[in-house]
Amino acid sequence: MKKKILSIILALSLLGSFAHAAEKSLSLMLDWFPNVDHLPIYVAQEKGYFSDQGIEVSIVSPSETSDALKLAASGNMDLAVSYQPQTIIAKDRGLPIKVVAPLVVHPLTTLLFLEGKGIKTPNDLSHKKIGYTVPGLMDVLLKAFASINNIQDYTPVNVGFTILPALVSNKVDAVMGPFKTYETVSMIQHGYKARFFELEKWGIPDYEELIIVCGPKTLEKKPIAVKGFVQALEKAFAYTMAHPEDALATYLSAVPQADKKIETQAFKLTRPYFAVKLGHDLDKWQAFADFALEYGLINNKVDAKTLIHNWK
Repeated sequence: MKKKILSIILALSLLGSFAHAAEKSLSLMLDWFPNVDHLPIYVAQEKGYFSDQGIEVSIVSPSETSDALKLAASGNMDLAVSYQPQTIIAKDRGLPIKVVAPLVVHPLTTLLFLEGKGIKTPNDLSHKKIGYTVPGLMDVLLKAFASINNIQDYTPVNVGFTILPALVSNKVDAVMGPFKTYETVSMIQHGYKARFFELEKWGIPDYEELIIVCGPKTLEKKPIAVKGFVQALEKAFAYTMAHPEDALATYLSAVPQADKKIETQAFKLTRPYFAVKLGHDLDKWQAFADFALEYGLINNKVDAKTLIHNWK
């Protein structure tokens, strides 16, 4: 009888240990394959900032760029890297989501085209084929951009991330979605020079390009772990700013498959856009939400402050 009681106690103890370990583990899905946009996350991982918070973080790449936010909202992923516009659109569509931290705090997205195509203003793209990268996000941003800048009778084409092949083959004349800090560098390496329209300079309000989001289930079950993740990320922001060369080396060591030449050049361009502290500009968030309603990206008014998790 004593042995049976001891066995039960041991089993309950093991279950408690497993539950505790589960509460300290977090899954994070990126918005795309690993690249320097995610560098502070890898700095936090490799420098032990997550471990210092008593958490383990597993980093996963998505099959599709829209997967991450949906999986976080449903609780099938604890955390996700997403975009402010996509998050506002998701909120309008009823997905439960909370923004827990910034990552890249200004737009990187452009409407990009090849040099020498005679495109001087957005209106020059009237009656042409314009590609987009992320369905449900970049196509709706393109629609708003076209309306603001009088691009008439264009044909939208989903090119995914086959950006350069689509442009070189004349499948499209421009693409909405490439980053001015990444695809431009990659294209130079392949012998092509890109030109682009920066969205915030052509009528689209300033917004946070990349953010960290999670669903209510994760916040309810793992609040301490999520807060630890956010605090570790803030430490990584500070390290990246103070020690950029070592931060880049740390990232390249963690992601050995990365193209060192491209990533190094891209990091130089991306570094000024990284967050330096926690928190979000609610006025900026609300301005974009109001813009999204005005131009049909969403159907209902979104109160931005309901999207931002308040870390007390």
